[in-house]
Amino acid sequence: MYKLVKPLLFSMDPETAHHTVSGGLQTFCKLWGGKKLLKSVYGFEHPGITREVFGLTFKNPVGLAAGFDKNAAYVEEMAAMGFGFIEIGTVTPRPQPGNEKPRLFRLKADEALINRMGFNNQGVDVAAERLRHLKNRRSVVIGGNIGKNKNTPNEEAVNDYIYCFDALFDVVDYFVVNVSSPNTPGLRALQEKEPLTHILNTLQQRNRKGDVSRPILLKIAPDLTDSQLDDIVDIVKETGIAGVIATNTTLSREGLKSAGRLTTEAGGLSGRPLTKRSTQVIRYLADRSGGAFPIIGVGGIHTAAEAREKLDAGASLVQLYTGFIYEGPGLIKRICKKIAHG
Repeated sequence: MYKLVKPLLFSMDPETAHHTVSGGLQTFCKLWGGKKLLKSVYGFEHPGITREVFGLTFKNPVGLAAGFDKNAAYVEEMAAMGFGFIEIGTVTPRPQPGNEKPRLFRLKADEALINRMGFNNQGVDVAAERLRHLKNRRSVVIGGNIGKNKNTPNEEAVNDYIYCFDALFDVVDYFVVNVSSPNTPGLRALQEKEPLTHILNTLQQRNRKGDVSRPILLKIAPDLTDSQLDDIVDIVKETGIAGVIATNTTLSREGLKSAGRLTTEAGGLSGRPLTKRSTQVIRYLADRSGGAFPIIGVGGIHTAAEAREKLDAGASLVQLYTGFIYEGPGLIKRICKKIAHG
């Protein structure tokens, strides 16, 4: 079915297509039997695909990566599509419009996207309120991806992460600290060892309410050197956070089939060109750490085989975004079947 509507969607501006699909899906799910129909078409359940990772139970290991549902507006709809977990955000303390449009571009020949969205979101308080009123709150694992506002200086960034952490603590199951987006000026400088350790330690110190704590993960860029990846391994061990998400989008444009103006657009590249590099980073972290912490693998997953490669490289779970756009919701089911049946 997705093959029939994809040409129409790809004839639209990418951001317009995103809102059209999301809004249409939301309307469909409000119809009697809408969610049930989606689950019957796209869902797949099997005891062999359940995962226990950082203290949480995932009904399957295929998640929706951050960026698709920035404001926690489509959690139940995405869960009906068969995702085992949904990561909302990136959210910031204060609402912000993001960068000027156009800011999202398709590289069709490469099955890729370039985005420079710039953490456009309605603010963490809006997302938290939506999550608080979900009807089936426990039907799917929910992650909260948190960042800093564009106009917050890096030396004050920790305060933005604290605000988002406190706002979402009661309504998400795990957190992701995003210091790796290339679209907020200076953000990636927070991946350096000293500022990153400070942010993570600060969050860990307040990571308890009664007897409840939340797994905290770090999302990293694919453009880090081996030396920087070694620092990441050390930081995860030193701070005691739960794990790593590898990887965010890349600044590299190496090996693209596309040509012309699109390839020179500023922003982070995602999709097939990232497949190999993200898997390399997963394998490096897993080998270097001796499997000391879980890794969520994301980047260029367009087939069930590519998801399997990331799991074999050391990932415990995987996430989709660009592959989901190009391949449609059937990709989730295909991956789950591949994992269940080998």
